[in-house]
Amino acid sequence: MQIDLSGVSTARELHAVLKRALDFPDFYGHNWAAFNDAVTGLVELPDEVVFRGWSQVCAALPRDTRIMREILDDFAGTHTGQRFSYEG
Repeated sequence: MQIDLSGVSTARELHAVLKRALDFPDFYGHNWAAFNDAVTGLVELPDEVVFRGWSQVCAALPRDTRIMREILDDFAGTHTGQRFSYEG
């Protein structure tokens, strides 16, 4: 699965893209605690997720992308075969 993050410039936009792409429930809270809850128990993630436009969103949202990556790295560390790629 590929998720296009190009054009994302706010944390709200980032969470909206993630919610839509990863099929989070309607009650998703648009914050990093809710993101952690969603990826670790509310939805089943594809085995491979590629985030496109990563450098652009990192430049716009360095704190948010750091937190997001930490959550996903922790998840991948406990789920064999799970891969996340960060491109562009």
